Amino acid sequence: PRQGSQLDQTLNHYSFQHPRSLQGTLRICIRYALLVSAFIVALVVGCYTHYHKIVQNEYFGYPEEWFPSVSATTGDRYPARALFQILIALTAGPRFALVLLWYVCSNQSSKTLLSIGLIRNVACGGWVFITSTDDHRIHDIAMIIYVLCTLPWQLGVLYTSPKNHISLKRRKYLTTLFFGTLPPMIYYFVQHKIHRIPGAYTTYAFFEWSLIIYDIAFDAVTSLDFEKFDVKVTRRKTDEWQKGKEIV
Repeated sequence: PRQGSQLDQTLNHYSFQHPRSLQGTLRICIRYALLVSAFIVALVVGCYTHYHKIVQNEYFGYPEEWFPSVSATTGDRYPARALFQILIALTAGPRFALVLLWYVCSNQSSKTLLSIGLIRNVACGGWVFITSTDDHRIHDIAMIIYVLCTLPWQLGVLYTSPKNHISLKRRKYLTTLFFGTLPPMIYYFVQHKIHRIPGAYTTYAFFEWSLIIYDIAFDAVTSLDFEKFDVKVTRRKTDEWQKGKEIV
């Protein structure tokens, strides 16, 4: 049977216990609003304070190159780098919580998917907090691990998704866009790095930024699946504590 049916049963169980609520959706939307704002703030602040420096690469600068890459925007210059890292740090907890909640909601059906999700999150921290200026090799390795983990993560989420036509359709669409963007992005990177064609890195940067959008949007679709899901943390009353209370 399709693994998604297990998640359907879990969500139905919680929706039966708790009335339909938008609280979970709101929390997820806030988390992704912070994530999107991290990149937007870094881009705006970076262009305002160090535009010519962040569009400059090892071969060309402005006007041949006129749009910065993600790495140059988020990791090269202060204060854009600091603002970006602070906003990303605020999303770290919800990001790990999303992976763990998906594992719980799917009745712990895939420990492999859980491991991939955790590794993917750690790799994200690697390329965010170890910038290309700090250590270019480690930054690139973390980015490669993140991208490589994204494929099995997205396919695994698709496989374990509940039977929600809207969310499933959007995930398939975003997965296709994400991995369909990789070939042209790699092509223009080769044009820049090997053939040293002016303007190729700017085109590469647009594809790189689009990957960020597709990646964030894919995880944000979870808000549609968690509309009826509510998590409550309560204090368990032990038998000893209860007996002591009755005696008093």
